[in-house]
Amino acid sequence: MTFYHFVNCFALAYVPHFFTYKYSKLSEYGAFWKCVQAGFTYVFVQLCKMVLLATFFPAAESTPDQGVDLLAELLKTSVDIGDLLGIHLVMSRVAARGDVKVLVAGVGWSTAELILTRVLPLWVGARGIEFSWRYLQMSLDANISLVHYLSVSALVWLWSRHDLARSFLPLVVSLLVVSVLQPVLLHLAAAAGLAASLRLLARAAMDTVVAAVTLQLFSGLLRESY
Repeated sequence: MTFYHFVNCFALAYVPHFFTYKYSKLSEYGAFWKCVQAGFTYVFVQLCKMVLLATFFPAAESTPDQGVDLLAELLKTSVDIGDLLGIHLVMSRVAARGDVKVLVAGVGWSTAELILTRVLPLWVGARGIEFSWRYLQMSLDANISLVHYLSVSALVWLWSRHDLARSFLPLVVSLLVVSVLQPVLLHLAAAAGLAASLRLLARAAMDTVVAAVTLQLFSGLLRESY
């Protein structure tokens, strides 16, 4: 029974990524290896972020009673700008339309995150003796990450085409800031005692709003540029 639970969780996490690749323009362009390159870029960026965090933001000994050091969390989150630079690098190396660039960066980035951060916990935990909602939430979170990185990739593309989006540039920058600060907001929610399921819903709500606004901007500017 636990094996079926693992298969269910793994399919819930992975199948949306496969469908996004299979039924989008990525399969038509044969962009599989471009997505793989995006995944390797993700690995490199995460290693750089780990080095920066270990060098400039070493873990401080603290107790739960001391609360959350908001300034320290904001400074640590600043290294997530590396994700934006990495996504921009991936898209700059893809010679295709803007929508294909966004799909390559978003799917490659989120799939690499899925493989590196969720496959092993699912393999070890979801095959355990006792059923746990934690792994279903982890699988759903992988789907939210797919939407998140597709939105961030679209925003980075919009920012790089600021000649087309000059009037919308402040909105694009604001959405990018919200996306970068999302871990801090969720960390504050966890420190306030918000349940994991509610934090998942909060993250889904934030990414849904950002994705909806981004889609409107992206689709409109894509039509103008082509």
